[in-house]
Amino acid sequence: MRYSATKLRADLYRVLDRVLKTGIPVEVERKARVLKIVPVEPDDKIENLTPHPDYLLGDAESIVHLDWSGEWRP
Repeated sequence: MRYSATKLRADLYRVLDRVLKTGIPVEVERKARVLKIVPVEPDDKIENLTPHPDYLLGDAESIVHLDWSGEWRP
């Protein structure tokens, strides 16, 4: 999301809190240039993952035991 400097000033603490909570950078336009506000120490990315329980169709255990030796050509 991109803010003007004036809009950022009006919502500064809310914008900073959102960047800290989500880890998503915010861009600010000032004098025809763009600056980016990013967290220095991002949150744990694993915690931000969205579960997709229907993505893998079939038995997950069967993937563990696949034999790829015939496909490998070093």
